[in-house]
Amino acid sequence: MSAIRASDRRSRCLLTGYFLGLGMVMAVWGARMPAVQQAAHLSTAHLALVLMAAALGMVAGLQIGGRLARPARLPALLTIGAISLAGCLALLGQCDSLPSLLTAALVFGVAHGVLDVAANSAAVRCQNAYGRPIMSGLHAAYSIGALGGATLAALTAHTAHSTLFLAVGLFLIAATLTAVPATRLLSGTDHPSAPANPRQGNARSALSAGKLWLLGALAASSLLGEGAAADWAAVHLHSLGASTAASAAAFALYSAAMATGRLTGDRLTAAFGAPTVVRTGAVAAATGLLTGIASSSTPLALAGWAVFGLGLSITVPSLITAAGIGGPKAVATVAVTGYLGLLAGPALIGALASVTSLSTALLLPALLAAAVAALSHRALEKPTP
Repeated sequence: MSAIRASDRRSRCLLTGYFLGLGMVMAVWGARMPAVQQAAHLSTAHLALVLMAAALGMVAGLQIGGRLARPARLPALLTIGAISLAGCLALLGQCDSLPSLLTAALVFGVAHGVLDVAANSAAVRCQNAYGRPIMSGLHAAYSIGALGGATLAALTAHTAHSTLFLAVGLFLIAATLTAVPATRLLSGTDHPSAPANPRQGNARSALSAGKLWLLGALAASSLLGEGAAADWAAVHLHSLGASTAASAAAFALYSAAMATGRLTGDRLTAAFGAPTVVRTGAVAAATGLLTGIASSSTPLALAGWAVFGLGLSITVPSLITAAGIGGPKAVATVAVTGYLGLLAGPALIGALASVTSLSTALLLPALLAAAVAALSHRALEKPTP
């Protein structure tokens, strides 16, 4: 393998910063949502409308980003997307009515989608230049940023959310502007000189439509599990009679396990290949969650959610890498399909729980993890020359 250029190392560090910032913004926004609701005197239904506006904006932004994210445009899209997202966060803190929140949330979602596609497309190109997997580590930066943002929100719980949103927004705008010279020099390549995974053979320049939609379906299956963990893990522990602290720890353990898996994922992928790592992880995820929901023991349930997060940690980075062969539009297609699973999953589980039970409804993400295990080889394996 040829030596990694200094410019590629700088690009990797730069992209790590973008993923960290994106995770921090989303965590700060989500963690202080009750304060947003209270300041604008929103009912639960009105808050749902605000969240729906952000989700619709994100889907639109992913589509826009997929159309615009050509290699020469990636530096501009990264800069514009990051500044817009941080600016919208600051603006959301000043909104005190439903109409203003709906407008700001819609633009916030668009900026999120554009930045997501630009960052992942640039990450694919940087990984190709490296000639070995780095995508999992970049997604770990998002998880670490989210953890940092959630911690910051908790430490500033007695500070007005408008002040926190403004401070974080201005800080990230300043950081993005400072990084403009480095962003303009972003390096990478669309065609690796050596395979990013030595066990996968040479990459094709395009994806078939069937394989692209399979990647999207697996992303939706994986992200549905993430949505289930975010919205239902604590509820599941509470239904077992766990304390408030133990219930809250369920998603924290899931998140910590996912971050740990992503930090080690690149080395595992390089050693064993993405199909093997994703399949093994998905089997562990399905087994862990099934064990957790079948048991009435709080420790086993907590362990089940942790294993579920660890097992699914490599899936989305690997799917984005595979989609990157088809270019930014393919990345956007997989991202849009995946986020549909993230958005729709919690509501679907709630609907199933209302006619059966929560434990029965949580079989859905476990079964989908098993489906990822069964189909990941077909989706991720590259044809040999």
